[in-house]
Amino acid sequence: MKKHIGATFLVIEDMLATSITLPIEMMNAAESAARGKNRQAQRLNIATAGIHTAATQTRSGFALAAELEIGSINTTDMVIIPSLWRNPRPIIRRNPEIIAWLRKLNEQGTIFIAVGTGVCFLAEAGLLNGKAATTHWHYFEQFQRSYPEVDLKRQYFITQSGNFYCAASVNAVADLTVHFIHRTYGQEIASHVQRNFSHEIRRAYESTSYYDDKHRYHPDEDIVQAQIWLQDHCQKEILLKSVAERFDMSVRTFNRRFKSATGKTPLQYLQEIRIDMAKDLLQTSNLSVSEVAYKVGYQDMGHFSSLFKKLLSTTPSEYRATVRAKLFTAES
Repeated sequence: MKKHIGATFLVIEDMLATSITLPIEMMNAAESAARGKNRQAQRLNIATAGIHTAATQTRSGFALAAELEIGSINTTDMVIIPSLWRNPRPIIRRNPEIIAWLRKLNEQGTIFIAVGTGVCFLAEAGLLNGKAATTHWHYFEQFQRSYPEVDLKRQYFITQSGNFYCAASVNAVADLTVHFIHRTYGQEIASHVQRNFSHEIRRAYESTSYYDDKHRYHPDEDIVQAQIWLQDHCQKEILLKSVAERFDMSVRTFNRRFKSATGKTPLQYLQEIRIDMAKDLLQTSNLSVSEVAYKVGYQDMGHFSSLFKKLLSTTPSEYRATVRAKLFTAES
């Protein structure tokens, strides 16, 4: 288990400050409660980052100064992108460095959480093409026109597709923050934060959210934790026997419970996570196919290519050529 989880909050002009200050306060409360019970609990390495560290004017009228410049951050576990007031396009055009930075971090497997119209940064970077997303209701029509390749889910407050999470509003990002606190520290700490901030702050995550089938929710908490562990370690060599032992199960029991809860075997689940990550890298990076294979946990490029073709009916190179052609056509 990593000792620290890095959470980087973007500071952008004309942002809604609460879309990052509220999650920061909730995460700090969670860490404090967790470490009060167990001094070995994971630490959250929370930082704010921007194009520069000079004070930036927010929509509230208050100025916020980022602690770090994004150019100094080459890796982080999580990036939280705030909502912007009204039309985000002028601000996006003025900040191409942010787009390039998001693309670079995506190659590292970073988790992205975008709030409201901040989702447009991910869409502008091409990272949401073919993926589910949501945004603030006021911006639905313009978002659909600007980013037709994105699968806009108007009926959901929260969407998740792979490592991309979108929250339609500040209230929705509060719900999503509780979800990540649960994932990191467990139900007791998540409930503690929920009660202390507001008993109304969190609706049931499942009832307001869209998530892809590989991450569907179910009541088997041990398997939920196993899924999270596989997601967090999928880039490394994994022996399923060792994973079963980690969760105090025999291989047979682990396979049975995992299949019952998710509809897939652990191996199928792991393969699909890795192939999804490979698809993103093939579309958004210039890494060679062998480098992509290594990045997603496969030492044998032949095995990777064979599995890719089995699941997608195309080779990695053919897939890259196809998605790049569509991307360039959409941008032209």
